[in-house]
Amino acid sequence: MATTNKDGMNKKIEKKSLLPKFQNKEIDSSFNRTKIVATVGPACNTYEKLLDLVKAGVSVFRLNFSHGAHEEKKLIIDYIREINKKEKTNVAILGDLQGPKLRVGEMKGGGMPISPGDILTFTNTKCLGTKDKIFLSYPNFHNDVKVGNKIMIDDGKLEVIVKKILPNNDVQVEVVLGGFLSSKKGVNLPDTKISLPALTAKDLADLDFIIKQQLGWVALSFVRQPEDIKKLRKILDKNKSRTKIIAKIEMPEAIPNIRDIINESDGIMIARGDLGVELPVEKVPMIQKNIIRKCIHRAKPVIVATQMMESMIDRAKPNRSEITDVANAVLEGTDAVMLSGETATGQHPTLVVETMRKIILEIEKTEYHYNLEDELQPQPHSPSLSSDAICYNACNLSKDIDADALIGMTQSGYTGFMLSSYRPRTPLFVFTKETSLINQLNLSWGIRAFFYNDDALDLDTIFDDQIKILKKNGFIKKGDKVVSTGSTPVHLKLRTNTIKVTDVD
Repeated sequence: MATTNKDGMNKKIEKKSLLPKFQNKEIDSSFNRTKIVATVGPACNTYEKLLDLVKAGVSVFRLNFSHGAHEEKKLIIDYIREINKKEKTNVAILGDLQGPKLRVGEMKGGGMPISPGDILTFTNTKCLGTKDKIFLSYPNFHNDVKVGNKIMIDDGKLEVIVKKILPNNDVQVEVVLGGFLSSKKGVNLPDTKISLPALTAKDLADLDFIIKQQLGWVALSFVRQPEDIKKLRKILDKNKSRTKIIAKIEMPEAIPNIRDIINESDGIMIARGDLGVELPVEKVPMIQKNIIRKCIHRAKPVIVATQMMESMIDRAKPNRSEITDVANAVLEGTDAVMLSGETATGQHPTLVVETMRKIILEIEKTEYHYNLEDELQPQPHSPSLSSDAICYNACNLSKDIDADALIGMTQSGYTGFMLSSYRPRTPLFVFTKETSLINQLNLSWGIRAFFYNDDALDLDTIFDDQIKILKKNGFIKKGDKVVSTGSTPVHLKLRTNTIKVTDVD
């Protein structure tokens, strides 16, 4: 197999299928059910490096629209899709919108030291920052903040307090925690209800690109209320886009609204970086645990993100605390864990993915598993209670008979997400004729998705076809037991209403 690199040179790459060949359940344990999301950046933005990351265990690539031009993003998207085509993988692409990120402007000399007691002035007028005036990219800043409000800079390394709002709309602050204030550092306002829209002009331009490129997922930053998701959904619907929405939870205002935000979204990202700055850090662990639990109960994929293995940006081994952090996220039942700078700009992008995958596999193979079966039951208030109950009982049945495969069929993705949410121990395979769903489902815990578009009108024939596909690809063998779910009559395209047990011949 030959590919063309940025220099236009053809480079030979060994053609090696990435499709796992699982012959029995012992070998199946090499498949990490908790997925890995990796951010693409300068450290891994070539075809060869992306391919290495996929081989190492990446299921989803994140494109951070805070950085880079659309032309660069298009090249990466093409690389990922070429990998999926040639290597028979289903790697999903997540476009992460920047959102209303607040930053200070350029600082004179690149930055300056500030000390407790210093008085600084923030202004909406662009200028080169000094102790006299510092530009802040927030036109309504003077209206939203109040005297006494806390302002965190550079991920909380620096802290100032609002002292006075001047007649010319400048804002004076006093330094509480000092340090070195550099250009373009982020600003967080934990005490302030900001009036900026969730979708900025830049986000709308990036969203248009994401829609045209038909990415599987789009992440909306700084979500505060379900209405933020509804606005994004309206744009996607208007463009007849199949892109699904991830709500990034990084603002205190989102926590009281978390149930409604989860219901409006297709998935959730727990963005612990800004969340840990906006809220007291001691509150973040339980918030993470509770959000994961709520997402699982509502069959919505959830990602734990930020600083999971940050020490590996420049080290070959993670800190022991980072190992435990990844392990705890797996034990809590998250669908995916995410790498940011570790793969985007780090020195060892492939090694960090391999290391994270080893941690995941070690936790998933232990007896002390996060098995939440007793709590994960169909929700009585669900509008699809009967279908949910079928999925729930299919998972239980597959466990009771020690099945070798659990099969689902889906047109919207719902059945796949629902089966995944019950965290079955049996290997889970989901079939769909919607090509956009195949990669989208790769974000969800335990799912391996397949394209199936046979026009058979008989459910038994469909079940037999799916078993043949799995058998042909080495996932099951003669003598195995398979639990299949589907809907009948087939032509009515109803919700899942049938379970069948098959002995593979």
